[in-house]
Amino acid sequence: MESTNTEEIPLRHVEKDVLIPKLMREKAKERCADRVEAFNSCCKESGFLMVFKCQEQNSALKDCLTQHYQDPNFFEECKRLYIQEKQEFERTGIPAKNRSQKLPTSM
Repeated sequence: MESTNTEEIPLRHVEKDVLIPKLMREKAKERCADRVEAFNSCCKESGFLMVFKCQEQNSALKDCLTQHYQDPNFFEECKRLYIQEKQEFERTGIPAKNRSQKLPTSM
């Protein structure tokens, strides 16, 4: 039986300090999608003056992302997701990005 308790599974240094924070950044961008879109559209409209014109949108985006990065519950959620993906890879040998692809109909 596979263990689902995240406390029992030892993680390497690179997993704790690089891979899980990378997953956190991706998930935080999804959760702050409205602010990301507002900042992107402001930058597109402002051109070279975006540094001055988009300070408010940039600040709101930074605040949203920082709030998620500093949330210990969010870290634990991302850690749990990472461990699930890792266990699934160990079980199947197929990376997560390839698992969602459909198999060809003719083999």
